[in-house]
Amino acid sequence: MANSRSGPGGSAPAPPQRSRLRWVVYLVFLLALLGINWWLAGNALSPNKPTQVAYSFFYQQVQAGNVASINWTGNAINGTLNHPAPYPPGSTDKTVKDFATERPLQAEDNLTTLMLSKNVMIDTHAPPTTPFWQEFLLGFGPTLLLLVLIVLGARAMSRGMGGVGGIGRSKAKLYSPEAGPRTTFQDVAGIDEVADEVKEIVDFLRHPERYQRLGAMVPKGVLLAGPPGTGKTLLARAVAGEANVPFFSVSASEFVEMIVGVGASRVRDLFQQAKAVAPAIIFIDELDAIGGSRGGPHGLGGNDEREQTLNQILTEMDGFTGSERVVVIAATNRMEVLDSALLRPGRFDRRVVVSPPDQRGRRQILAVHTRGVPLASDVDLGAIAAATPGMVGADLRNLINEAALLAARRGHERVERADINDALEKIVLGTARKIMMSEDEKERTAYHESGHALLGMVTPGADPVRKISIIPRGQALGVTFQAPSTDRYGYSGAYLRGRIIGALGGRAAEDLVYGEVTTGAESDLEQVASIARQMVGRWGMSEAIGPVTVLPPPGQASPLLSDGNGPSQSTRELVDKEVRRIVDECYTQAVASLREHRSQLDSLAHKLLERETLDEADAYAAAGIKQPRHVPTPVPAQTAARASGPRR
Repeated sequence: MANSRSGPGGSAPAPPQRSRLRWVVYLVFLLALLGINWWLAGNALSPNKPTQVAYSFFYQQVQAGNVASINWTGNAINGTLNHPAPYPPGSTDKTVKDFATERPLQAEDNLTTLMLSKNVMIDTHAPPTTPFWQEFLLGFGPTLLLLVLIVLGARAMSRGMGGVGGIGRSKAKLYSPEAGPRTTFQDVAGIDEVADEVKEIVDFLRHPERYQRLGAMVPKGVLLAGPPGTGKTLLARAVAGEANVPFFSVSASEFVEMIVGVGASRVRDLFQQAKAVAPAIIFIDELDAIGGSRGGPHGLGGNDEREQTLNQILTEMDGFTGSERVVVIAATNRMEVLDSALLRPGRFDRRVVVSPPDQRGRRQILAVHTRGVPLASDVDLGAIAAATPGMVGADLRNLINEAALLAARRGHERVERADINDALEKIVLGTARKIMMSEDEKERTAYHESGHALLGMVTPGADPVRKISIIPRGQALGVTFQAPSTDRYGYSGAYLRGRIIGALGGRAAEDLVYGEVTTGAESDLEQVASIARQMVGRWGMSEAIGPVTVLPPPGQASPLLSDGNGPSQSTRELVDKEVRRIVDECYTQAVASLREHRSQLDSLAHKLLERETLDEADAYAAAGIKQPRHVPTPVPAQTAARASGPRR
């Protein structure tokens, strides 16, 4: 039995029976409107309808002098009384003011003489009638107006919701090269190797004949993959700006609606618009919203609208011959979930990984974002770049903006070094909280942070300690900053164990000094558990598990056992045992190391209680440990900050 389903471009047609029923409902609704409107219009056109009375009653009112005026046409008499009179005579609940009656043909009552004697105004002209245009306007006008409003409302809704006349229209924003300043490669810094990858596309859009002469074809699609904030969208706009071509920007989620087939229709419309103004660039952000794998253990399954939209994108990109001069650039931070059909040659031929910038790249990015920011002479962009490992372009832009806002509030003419330092601490840790801590809690916090810092100073290979503070910030009662002297791209088992030992330093110090622990190590234990579990389950740093990966990457669900690829129950139990073993060994070493350097721990804690915040040089001096040789970092780093204290 064949299924009558729509293709990628539209929804299934409505059954004939349902269509006929719909028209019947419309017709009944329209007739009801006409009937109601005609009744209302009839009442509106008919003024106060006179009461039909007996001629004898009228004659009596004339004799009594209670008739004010009449209109006498033939035998029909319409009039108005001076004072309302009960009718029928003797009635107590009904009165009449305007009346109508018929004069008998055989009447011989000298009515005219009587009315003239009673000063009744007599009119013999026919009563005025309502003009036809007024009857038509009041009779059919409200209905026509209602129908017009319904039609206009339906069209407005269709434009807003993607309905009739707009249901398949693309929502992509067009950035014309003539409109405003263009984004160029000079605005993209810190990812030079990535920019080099896409400059070829710019050259093709400018000089296509150079490539066509040699039979070369430009990549139909370029996929930019990398963490959020690394500059993928900025890079795509720079390509369009350098090529001086129209730039269509759309988020993948904007294709999908509740109605099946809308996304595919919008994809067709987008590509048609781009081809009409070619050469052009189409940029699809967050491609994974519609480009996820179809079916399989990780597929969503059953999402016809998403799959139809994806199929239409594949079809449109397959339809390129190379002469359209339309290039599709897409961005995602989850390339591993994309459907394999998107990644094959002929679709997204070129995949470019946009990684977080290194120290030199961060220096260049800071230079771009400080073009319009007046900086004081004590600001060293190189030192800021060295102190912000792991930060991407969006983070650095936010840092400079926060520093400028802070400088403006302080009334500075230029952004100073202290403004940037405070802005970075605010971004990493949050705003300082003005809370009152008891002396006992303050002392415990000082020992907690001193435990972190001292283990960072005495553990071989640990990152240098940059700052210690017991001023509450964000959710932490105290913080210890550690930052590497250079960017790290690989981590040894010894280094990771040192990270675990340092993170356990606060709890170990409390246990050593007070003989009990508090909730202040909550975030430390989360960090410890994460590092140890990845060492065992992902990085093969456990002899019991061996060099295999049994845990999924961060952010992905654990594979189900039913697919045959997930770890067995016994393997997961072994992972838990190995994690516990590594943490216990590191904690024992942390306690032993602090016990060995107890005098230095006390000295550092007392100095911290006295000053509340210690910079790098002061911290090493207070502990009596020689400061390592490296370029001093005046501000804390984001990735090595440890927050202690109960979460509040």
